[in-house]
Amino acid sequence: MSDERYERGLEKFREVDGKGGQKAVDDLEELVPEIGRYLIEYPFGDIYSRPGLELKTRELAAIAALTAMGDCEPQLRVHIHAALNLGCSRQEVIEIILQMSVYAGFPKSINAMYAAKDVFSKRSSSGRD
Repeated sequence: MSDERYERGLEKFREVDGKGGQKAVDDLEELVPEIGRYLIEYPFGDIYSRPGLELKTRELAAIAALTAMGDCEPQLRVHIHAALNLGCSRQEVIEIILQMSVYAGFPKSINAMYAAKDVFSKRSSSGRD
């Protein structure tokens, strides 16, 4: 069961994050070798693989949650990249972050906007968008 869960998660992980996500896993595995398996199996093998929501919707929800939480900029950047990889527009990302200003407050929303601006800029300079 665990190998099936891992393989399902790995396939979904690659679909969502592409090569950028793998670097993050590799970096963390230097500290905790098992963390890559945990990251692949539960979020991607169990949650992202469920029916009921499109991957784009799941990524927009992740952006909203990370914006509302604050202090999650590295993860927020990963999920902004993932949302764009899956076909979300920059405007959709901006609107989700702006919506969170109502519920999480302006400082968290503004910080998330800066993260989005940086992701957009890096993608433009690398020819990804």
